Amino acid sequence: MLPQTFLDNLYQKHISTEIYPATSSVSRFITKILLILFPEQTKKHYASSQELGEAFVKLEAELTTIFNSMQQSLEKPAAHVAKDFIEQLPYVYHLLNTDVKAILTGDPAAKSEYEIVRAYPGFYAIAFYRLAHVMHKLNVPLLPRVITEFAHSKTGIDIHPGAQIDEYFYIDHGTGVVIGETAVIGKNVKMYQGITLGALSVSKEMASQKRHPTIEENVVIYSGATILGGETVIGHDSIVGGNVWLTKSIPPHTKIYHQEQVRIS
Repeated sequence: MLPQTFLDNLYQKHISTEIYPATSSVSRFITKILLILFPEQTKKHYASSQELGEAFVKLEAELTTIFNSMQQSLEKPAAHVAKDFIEQLPYVYHLLNTDVKAILTGDPAAKSEYEIVRAYPGFYAIAFYRLAHVMHKLNVPLLPRVITEFAHSKTGIDIHPGAQIDEYFYIDHGTGVVIGETAVIGKNVKMYQGITLGALSVSKEMASQKRHPTIEENVVIYSGATILGGETVIGHDSIVGGNVWLTKSIPPHTKIYHQEQVRIS
């Protein structure tokens, strides 16, 4: 028999825990959105634009139900927040199409937009991030992190929903990429696998400060690079080579590489 104190303490946690929708419900909902926005992922086709409009009405109703379960944690009525989210979908769709174009232009192995939508983990992670970011801006608690962590578990790409990422964003391969909460990424940035945009310190006192770097537009960052610090700015049109460790800013049009040292004993 388990100790009664253990059971009592666990019971108190059960009755005091805030009620949020299950991760599976949230991830299924976000997946539904992507399947409508990008029918390449499914064989379902809609007969008319009116039918498509009705599908989005159903999505809004479903999201309202999700938000109703956590109404006490929202700043506005659940239906209003759901409406605000759905109304942002045309802009999210625009951003995601720029991301697809960036991948198609930048990856010699990419044969078509169809292939990118169906098979590229970078696109999958960015899509979940962009939807989570909208929810984050609407001050919905927890669920944005649930969404991006679901994508993280599928792709190995960890993008915090609070990060600010402009259009034409491209992650190639992607496994091991980490983008922190206060990172800012400009237009037309290309990143490879194993990159960290992180903080110099993990002190809790810095929670409200900018802790992660700013990457200006037209920057390429190669695999294994680590860029740290809220005051660190990578100037536009720069190239950061593989395995570079940066904690200070670099000016625009800079090329910086890790210099290997080979010692023969």
